[in-house]
Amino acid sequence: MMNNWWKKAVIYQIYPRSFKDSNDDGIGDINGIIEKLTYLEKLGVDGIWLSPIYQSPMIDNGYDISDYYKIDPLFGTMADFEALIEKAKQLNIRVIMDLVVNHTSDQHLWFKESKKSKNNPKRNFYIWRDQPIGEFKNWTYDSSTQQYYFHLFSPQQPDLNWENEEVRKEIHKMMNFWLAKGISGFRLDVIDLIGKKPDQEITVNGPKLHDYLKEMNLATFGKNDYLTVGEAWSSSPELAKLYSGPNRHELSMVFGFWHLLTSAGNGDKWKKLPLNVPKLKEAMTAWQKLTPNEAWNSLFLGNHDLPRIVSFWGDERTYREKSAKAFAILFHLMRGTPFIYQGEELGMTNFPFENLSAINDVESHEYITDRKKGGQSEEEIIKVLREMSRDNARTPMQWTSDEKAGFTKGKPWLSINPNTKSINADQAVSDSNSVFYTYQKLIKLRHQENWLIEANFELLESADEIFAYLRKTKTRTRTFLVVANLSNSSQRFESSFVKKNEIISNDSFPDLLTDIEIQPWQAFALEIKNLD
Repeated sequence: MMNNWWKKAVIYQIYPRSFKDSNDDGIGDINGIIEKLTYLEKLGVDGIWLSPIYQSPMIDNGYDISDYYKIDPLFGTMADFEALIEKAKQLNIRVIMDLVVNHTSDQHLWFKESKKSKNNPKRNFYIWRDQPIGEFKNWTYDSSTQQYYFHLFSPQQPDLNWENEEVRKEIHKMMNFWLAKGISGFRLDVIDLIGKKPDQEITVNGPKLHDYLKEMNLATFGKNDYLTVGEAWSSSPELAKLYSGPNRHELSMVFGFWHLLTSAGNGDKWKKLPLNVPKLKEAMTAWQKLTPNEAWNSLFLGNHDLPRIVSFWGDERTYREKSAKAFAILFHLMRGTPFIYQGEELGMTNFPFENLSAINDVESHEYITDRKKGGQSEEEIIKVLREMSRDNARTPMQWTSDEKAGFTKGKPWLSINPNTKSINADQAVSDSNSVFYTYQKLIKLRHQENWLIEANFELLESADEIFAYLRKTKTRTRTFLVVANLSNSSQRFESSFVKKNEIISNDSFPDLLTDIEIQPWQAFALEIKNLD
């Protein structure tokens, strides 16, 4: 199974609404993506994952799909999408689509039909009950048929009934429609929820989840070497073996969130804890211990639902570029497929939100309502949102230093970060020492070096704030050392290793590895001489 293309690949996530606006309506679009493909080619990525571009009322920025077969006019036309696939292909860039099959929009024709009467042929496409079971907030009453329908997200996002074989067949048919367009796979939104059994109050990892994924694999993407990655907040290394064991015929990999949850107080993302490097080491090591014949890893620092990594865990004030490079070096040299979120390669930061009116995100608005009911002040609420709102990742991509960041000539749908004057793609591409070129070099390494795919992972004992590990090839002919100081203070690192080759660094390389002082946010990778 070593020949899967996605094992040597690096995927770049695009949030289309915020990437590049080609028609100056303030919203990014498909033609804007086409315009910037040469930038992505320069970076070196193998594929782009597009957040949803299907027709949608946009209650949740496209994660509420009203027609699976249509491109939303906000983003362009089907002809534009076909042109994107074609132009990307010419540059050896694959296109991966984001797909939401746990729920649809309440504006989807299936749901409109389902609501009409209890004996409508589409009634059983969704989950209807006479009375709510479990969490009341997950049910909405429909007066016309005097029943409640189930939804794990907003009332405008009713959950599909995956127990209905007809639903599954419709989903498979739709997936094959997009695969026939020439895409290279799917990112599957909240896929761990499709096996739910509301009557038993099971919402995640239901008993038939893996049966549904096997059936989907067989009916759709299993025929070719497509990339399929499931978003699964509930996943663990043990569960990852079920999702992505090569002989199980389900998915290529899942997004596991253990590393990010180390900063969620009591599992609550709104209660942000500072970076805890020992816990991060523990979380990453648990996933890295998975061998390729057990499961394949995804490696990511951010996405459209998470804050910017340099603001979340790095030091955006004093060591913005250095901390951005340190995390990149640390993560990209592990085993797995790296995913880069747009702007991460520039070291983009969180937005300095000053008032609640600047917030667009539906999840953040729910948080605002909830906290206001609890008596919290706007000042307390905005302080949390400034750190954790999903809008931090969704502000427009910073292309140039002008006030609209080269994103649009119109009024941007979300405010542009004022630091675009100093943090932008133009500046990064013209500076050979920028974060951009660290990412470019890491991508080249992944393409060229087989040890990144094959070598084992071994965590090294070190000072708390130092994350150091070895990658050893199975034949033990080559050994690589990766060291990162994830703090604002110097740290000591001691070893008996002897340097052989320098690979990548965000600072200088040490000459001797016996007893060195690692500078704040310094990170490097070396090949070392084998001791045995």
